[in-house]
Amino acid sequence: MRFSSLRPHITASLQRRTSAGLVRHHRAALRGLVARSGIAQKPRYNSSLAVQKEEELVGDSVLHGRDRSHHASIQGPSLSPIQQYHKLVESGSLRTDDHQERIIQKLQRLHDDLLHYEPHGIIHTPSSNSLISRLFTRQLGAAPVVLPENVPKGLYLYGDVGTGKTMLMDLFYNTLPPHIKKKRRVHFHAFMIDVHKRIHAMKAKLGLRGGDPIEPVARDLAQEAYVLCFDEFQVTDIADAMILRQLFEKLLNFGVVSVITSNRHPDELYKNGIQRQSFIPCIEILKERFEVTDLDSGTDYRRIPRTLSHVYYDPLTPENRAEIDKLFKAFASHSEDSVIRNRKLHVWGREVVIPESSSTVAKIGFLDLCGKPMSAADYIEITKNFGTIFVTDVPKMGLSQKDMARRFITFIDACYESKTKLFVSSEVPIYQIFADDPNAKSGEISDHMRSVMDDLGLSPDIVGTSSMFTGDEELFAFARCCSRLVQMGSKEWAETAGAR
Repeated sequence: MRFSSLRPHITASLQRRTSAGLVRHHRAALRGLVARSGIAQKPRYNSSLAVQKEEELVGDSVLHGRDRSHHASIQGPSLSPIQQYHKLVESGSLRTDDHQERIIQKLQRLHDDLLHYEPHGIIHTPSSNSLISRLFTRQLGAAPVVLPENVPKGLYLYGDVGTGKTMLMDLFYNTLPPHIKKKRRVHFHAFMIDVHKRIHAMKAKLGLRGGDPIEPVARDLAQEAYVLCFDEFQVTDIADAMILRQLFEKLLNFGVVSVITSNRHPDELYKNGIQRQSFIPCIEILKERFEVTDLDSGTDYRRIPRTLSHVYYDPLTPENRAEIDKLFKAFASHSEDSVIRNRKLHVWGREVVIPESSSTVAKIGFLDLCGKPMSAADYIEITKNFGTIFVTDVPKMGLSQKDMARRFITFIDACYESKTKLFVSSEVPIYQIFADDPNAKSGEISDHMRSVMDDLGLSPDIVGTSSMFTGDEELFAFARCCSRLVQMGSKEWAETAGAR
């Protein structure tokens, strides 16, 4: 399939991705509200597998949209994945798990392979659009046709929510051999936004005469990092599908080694997608050049008893609105600047307006957040700028608000990945904002939905049933959102989230 024929799809994909101060004694009084909200200062671990910042742990968790690259993550003597795992078990931070230790052994294998691996030098080629420059690029900068023999086999780890994917990814990345400086740990949304920007810029460089923009983009990515850790891999868009098919092959041929986490086996990726047949070669690459490993051991590592923190407020009464306002002012009082109105963030040349915010805390009404065209890129930018976010007036949503529901799920994903501290006021309990009317005759939960919720440890009595979401991906996203809201409402999350 010619890349030029994808231009309308890519343009549409880009559009979707891109669509005074307080007196001192008042500040002191307001700060007391923070303490009364149950949010302590001592850091604690979120669960047995959600590893948080601590000296004995190796680095911070990845931020949604703020990937880590080109810097050492371990202070002092470096540990291997299996050594770090045993250290965490001995300290009580993790629980012994035979299945998970077998997965760690696979990470150890790749770690050992990387000890003596260096990719062949990638020739830097000029970016000029002259004829001579383009000929030079094609002759010297092209990706090898076949995979170099010494490239270690990557890892593709897949499993449902709660199987420890992110913990394993963090553990591997943070224990990479110290000599590996060119490395990158990035979430799918942030990676694809970056790739689309690079392709757009490369097409502008190539000019009217055109050419393949993906190969030079792959070369640049390979020059920047030859170890790529790619979290939450998913494919739902035809433009992404066609780009990834070529991009992955060229990255691998340039000698890039990858670890990928996903909630789907490669054969299940982009299932029922438009022109899926054209994506099949990418699936074959994943199965051939990666060790595909199922993380599902039957244990949900998030199903750990937690003390709930008071961060969700319902219903929308004057008392709850006043409490949210007090908490917002209390958190904002810790910032170095005063609260301002209509702060503007810039995303892909557009402005995203934040109604009320200090430099670290934001308050946004639901309609401002989800009632207008917003993309993952917008939510990534918001969570990147503000460690604590208050979302007010979240309604109970039905079929007529499905677009808003999807945006809210995307926002929650961004908050979760960036470890954002979240406060919400809602019409009904936050776990039930997508639920059907319990008095309606159509409120019976489907067998498939019951299975998904059972896997995530969610009770229909808590989150209700929803006929809004139908396809496998939608059901999974809905259930994952509910699971994450439960985790983000825990005292452990409230005590450790929000650092920027």
